[in-house]
Amino acid sequence: MSQGPRSGLYAVSTALLAMSRHLEVRDVLKTIVASARELLDAQYAALGVPDDHGGFAQFVVDGVSDAQWKAIGPLPRQHGILAAMLREARPERLADVRTDPRFEGWPAAHPDMSDFLGLPIRDGDEVIGALFLANKNKKDCSTSADGCGFTEDDQELLTILAQHAAIALTNARLYERSRELTIAEERSRLAHELHDAVSQKLFSLRLTAQAAAALVDRDPARAKGELHQVAMLAAEATEELRAAVIELRPAALDEDGLVATLRTQIQVLDRAHSARVTFAGHGVRALPAAQEEAMLRVAQEALHNALRHSGAGRVDVTLEKRGTGTVLRVSDDGSGFEPTATRTAGRHLGLVSMRDRSSGVGGTLSVESAPGKGTTIEMEVPGG
Repeated sequence: MSQGPRSGLYAVSTALLAMSRHLEVRDVLKTIVASARELLDAQYAALGVPDDHGGFAQFVVDGVSDAQWKAIGPLPRQHGILAAMLREARPERLADVRTDPRFEGWPAAHPDMSDFLGLPIRDGDEVIGALFLANKNKKDCSTSADGCGFTEDDQELLTILAQHAAIALTNARLYERSRELTIAEERSRLAHELHDAVSQKLFSLRLTAQAAAALVDRDPARAKGELHQVAMLAAEATEELRAAVIELRPAALDEDGLVATLRTQIQVLDRAHSARVTFAGHGVRALPAAQEEAMLRVAQEALHNALRHSGAGRVDVTLEKRGTGTVLRVSDDGSGFEPTATRTAGRHLGLVSMRDRSSGVGGTLSVESAPGKGTTIEMEVPGG
């Protein structure tokens, strides 16, 4: 290989070991791209996982800054050379991608690229990704039969990497699927246990309440005792529910943290509703698990109220540092309400639940609203 067999094999071995250390699909994709770019000494590298609609389900780049990537805009579609690689499942090595008749240009903010090397990533007969590199770093080209671009040795190295990348990506997908099934099974078990435990408590509560009602007139003392029993059963049912909710901590929080989880959920809501839903996070570090879960639940409740009941055209969610604390704010331009007046049962219970969650983790909750003026809900917790 271009650097000699020992150095080439060592570089490939290092790249393969790096891929094998990760089980999450996103981490595997990032490692493949970074390894390919370093291995072939390229300026840019990217890997796209196709979806079934002419686009990419995932697209990872290396060599492009976050600011550049944001300026470039939406993910590319499956057209031009990318489409050819996915459709024909063969390598593409070009001295100048811009002169290829299939080249269809790129956005204004896209970095300029010339020499190009791309390979499909295959799992059997299925193409599960497209790996490509651009702009080989120019050193001494005098000894290369291929000039200053990517060489046959480079293509051979990338072919080996792509073959092992297919294995790593398939294993990561199987791992994530296995984890999803495990989570689903665990939640099903908890739901079954919750149904049995709470149903028994509610059945006992109902019978005791009926007994108390029958005794009110003829034996008030015994009726009072039955009512005490009702209160005790209700408290036990509440504890059963609270314990189940604690066990059902959202898995995404453990994997991604509060900021990433909120951003993902809000992106989904923005696509699913006619209202514009936005999220901004500023300088917030990781919080204790209980605080992160409480903030997520409050955000979900506030978003539900805004999107289902307020008629809002826009909902803005922010998470930011404020002094020594962290503040979650959910603001909408909906119909609003009078916080001091009698609320509907749903809205009233939602506010009570949010206040309980906030105070339960040492935080505070404030509500600003007025008829026709929208609503802003703020939750503040120490730390972050």
